[in-house]
Amino acid sequence: MARQARAIQTRRTILEAAGEVFDERGYDAATIAEILGRAGVTKGALYFHFTSKEDLARGVLGEALTTEGVLPQDSKLQEWVDVGMVLAHRLPQEPLLRASITLSADQHARALLGTSWPGWIDYLADMLQQAKDQGELLPHIDPQETSALFVGAWTGVEVVNSAIGGGRLETKIAALYDHVLPGMAVPGVLGRLDTAADRGARMWRAHRRSGGTDAPATGG
Repeated sequence: MARQARAIQTRRTILEAAGEVFDERGYDAATIAEILGRAGVTKGALYFHFTSKEDLARGVLGEALTTEGVLPQDSKLQEWVDVGMVLAHRLPQEPLLRASITLSADQHARALLGTSWPGWIDYLADMLQQAKDQGELLPHIDPQETSALFVGAWTGVEVVNSAIGGGRLETKIAALYDHVLPGMAVPGVLGRLDTAADRGARMWRAHRRSGGTDAPATGG
């Protein structure tokens, strides 16, 4: 058991180091040597877990689809909001998460590796379908179409905000929700939704206090 725990920790250390390097350098410029140096592990340890730089990048993308910090809510639409707000809170602090966007936005890496976007779209569409079944959404809302548009908008806000130094991502994502939700939610639900810029931070603190662990999303 101790050996297994060490192996899990070593793999995580390598992934976090790879995330830092991919986030800073991009896929093409990143090297195994730099990742080894950041991780502080031997080449043998790295290749025990990952066969190549491509395999490492796929491992980084595999960490992208996470809902850690999102707590269950009676309102599925509020929970849908919380996914984006918690991610906006975590992203600036976690290079491993940022790297998934860096890799997905890179045309060469995207052609080679694919992206985490289809999984996010499917996961969020399922949440919206549950919200619609609960009567929280306007009749014309198509969960799959809306989720695809929203994933594109969320990613675009992050990329542009990062490029121009536009301030706190949480503030920008809160503004995005405030723009899109009036066209989605029934009035009685809309007035109860919490889209404050600190929503993600509050959810994250509550999650940490509860001793919660990662609950990975299960979209395709």
